[in-house]
Amino acid sequence: QVQLAESGGGLVQAGGSLRLSCAASASGSIFSINAMGWYRQAPGKQRELVAVITSGGSTNYADSVKGRFTISRDNAKNTVYLQMNSLKPEDTAVYYCAAEGARESRWSYPRDYWGQGTQVTVSS
Repeated sequence: QVQLAESGGGLVQAGGSLRLSCAASASGSIFSINAMGWYRQAPGKQRELVAVITSGGSTNYADSVKGRFTISRDNAKNTVYLQMNSLKPEDTAVYYCAAEGARESRWSYPRDYWGQGTQVTVSS
């Protein structure tokens, strides 16, 4: 079982910045994680992809955050970061970390895991 611990959410004024972190851990070790990413869900809306990064460093961003958000990853620490700049009120949401295709050993079946979520609120 892989656990994801998110941190870095909070309240910020429009135009400000926040950095989210998400560290993956397991009772033993983690053999590999295919991709790590961030999703968000605003009240009354469906959860949507914000950004994802593969173990090889390939990234994909939602159009709404391109040029403002940057995702990065430390494979040795199984940690993913989301640097959010030029924040807008419409970025307000609960941000969820995801680990996709995680395996605790080379013989484990890859599974997806989710964090508990961290609130990001951008005031106008």
